[in-house]
Amino acid sequence: MTKKHDVLVIGGGPVGLSCAYYLLKSGSEV
Repeated sequence: MTKKHDVLVIGGGPVGLSCAYYLLKSGSEV
């Protein structure tokens, strides 16, 4: 079972979390 992701965010600081949030909101798989 493999899973494909559109975007990989490295880092969980404020910038990484903001990027992940807006990417999820725009419909990307993070």
